Order: sequence, then C-alpha cells, then structure tokens
Amino acid sequence: MSKPKVLIAFYSRNSSTELLAKAVAEGAIAEGAEVRLRRAREFVSHEVMRQSPGWSERATEMNTKYEAPTEADAEWADAIVFGTPTRFGSICAELKAYIDTLGGLWFQGKLNGKVGSVFGSTSSKHGGNESTLLSIYAPMAHLGLIIVPLGYADPAMFKAGTPYGATHVSQRDSVMPDADHLAVASFQGRRVASVAQALVRASARTLETVA
Repeated sequence: MSKPKVLIAFYSRNSSTELLAKAVAEGAIAEGAEVRLRRAREFVSHEVMRQSPGWSERATEMNTKYEAPTEADAEWADAIVFGTPTRFGSICAELKAYIDTLGGLWFQGKLNGKVGSVFGSTSSKHGGNESTLLSIYAPMAHLGLIIVPLGYADPAMFKAGTPYGATHVSQRDSVMPDADHLAVASFQGRRVASVAQALVRASARTLETVA
C-alpha cells in the first residue's frame, strides 16, 4: 500500500505558524505519510514589506527553505492541511491567494474526496484563532475536501489547541509554540495522515471490486 500524500500549505511571517507546520509534518511522517511542506508567497511589493521591520528579510529566509505551493501539489496530495496567521479574525491574504488558484482543479472535480484540515496562530489572546480556522472551512467545503477536525481525540487536546485545529498565541511574537501546542500540531498530522490512508485504502478496494 502506498504512503498517504500530505500537502501542508502555510503562510508564516514570524515563525509561529511555521513551527506549527513543521510539527504537523512530523506527525504525518510518523504516521507513514509522504509530506510536502510549502510556504505561500507574498504578493505585495518590497517597498510595502519594508514598512514592517524584518518582514522582507524573514520572507527571503523562509522562501529559501520552502517551495511555493502549486496547483500540482494539491492534485498530488491525498490530504491538504492549510496553516495561517490570523488577519482580523480570518485567513491571511497570502494563503487565500493560493487557495484561489485551485479553481481549475475544483472545476474538474479533482479535489473531491481529499482530506482537508487547518491550523493557525494569532498575535494576541482572543485574537481570532477559532474564527480564523472556521473561516477556512468554507472554501474547503467548496473545493470538495473532507474536513477533518481534531475534536478531543488525543490527550494533548486537553492542554492546548482547539477542536478545529492546532493554534498558538504568540503574544506579539514574543512567545514561540511550546511543547503542548506542538503536541497538538503533531497529533493533527497523525490524524490527517491516518484518515487519508483509510480513504486511499477504501478507494483501492472499491476499484478492485469494480475490476
């Protein structure tokens, strides 16, 4: 049986969401998945980025480490996990721009039945973690993804995160995700990979029956 294929498409400016993404990847790999970790790109000018100290430098550093997510990545994947910082209680523009490129696959029905999940971070307490994750559920439903939340299916969930996906509050980028928050993200990776594997196996059995 082939490994489940998991795409983790995220945007991070100051590493909080990046660290969650890496933990999700580690969890998925531990469950036997093949993982592609991709960072969505900025689309504003460098002049705009320079208005926020360090943004341009961090973007260059991260873009060196991670390829940009593509339509081909989404088609390849059995599961797609989106990660985003909060922007006014909703998804960041950079990740939404990537999702908007998937219209061709959506029109062809090529995303139907893939697993979908989300995680994210905010700068301030009660800054919109849960509303941000839920805001991504809507485009995921339109794409035809099978949404996989976390519930409280692991002991880690009683210490951190949300039932909708892993989260973190950075306190204005002064605090990085701790062991409890990374444990939730790792569980998310394992859960997504296991559900994707189950769906792949079920699909294979169906094809064998038809054949």
